[in-house]
Amino acid sequence: MRKNYTGKFKAKVVVDVIRENETLAELSSKYQVHRTMLNRWKKEAIEGLPTLFSSAKKKGQNDTQGLIDELYKKIGQLEVENDWLKKKVNTINL
Repeated sequence: MRKNYTGKFKAKVVVDVIRENETLAELSSKYQVHRTMLNRWKKEAIEGLPTLFSSAKKKGQNDTQGLIDELYKKIGQLEVENDWLKKKVNTINL
């Protein structure tokens, strides 16, 4: 069975790994996470740091807002089409 770790837990562990106040073996025992996993999380964290402070993150938020707006527009269009079809069905049944 695979264990799933929360992002908050991973962040806490990675901070301890990067600080290097304890060895990987000690941290592995402390958090019950294999050393290979600790190294993988550390690598991912270090690779992700440059994007953390870049404007790409803000761009991603803008893209998300654009997607949300587009989806609301599509919902509105589908509601109008649905109402029109209901009216047509009612006129045919009469």
